[in-house]
Amino acid sequence: MPPAPLCPCSSGQRYKQCCAPFHQAEAEAPDAERLMRSRYSAFALREAAYLWKTLHPDHPMRARPEADVVRELRAFAQAHQYPGLVVLGHQPPDATGLSRVLFFAKVFEKGKDQSFVERSDFRHDGTGWRYLDGVLKLPRELKVPPETLTLDTFAVD
Repeated sequence: MPPAPLCPCSSGQRYKQCCAPFHQAEAEAPDAERLMRSRYSAFALREAAYLWKTLHPDHPMRARPEADVVRELRAFAQAHQYPGLVVLGHQPPDATGLSRVLFFAKVFEKGKDQSFVERSDFRHDGTGWRYLDGVLKLPRELKVPPETLTLDTFAVD
């Protein structure tokens, strides 16, 4: 019997013990970093309903019909491959409840590198951590290699 697959979030853990409980609504991600990892895995595994569920109520996509957004998210996920994720930094919730995660998402579309670095903002909605918004940069827009960035050195212009 082959070993259980590793989680797409690059945690080094098996999917069943890592992001699967979140995707299967058995648990909520305990913090913003785990939510971000589970969202990357959800893109990799085409879990579009989970991506919708984990959008914060204030996220702009939440103003649109759920079915339309889920369909778009699924199509986007299916058109891309997700070979790995590098978490570059995370910040626990501040006094307003905002938590941040900086990551380098490796993403390919038809063999073309579409990877990016994003500083994502998350907020708890009373049930769980949710994705609020983010600032995305392509590697070519950066002055340093993506893997060397930190939350302090990620410039938002």
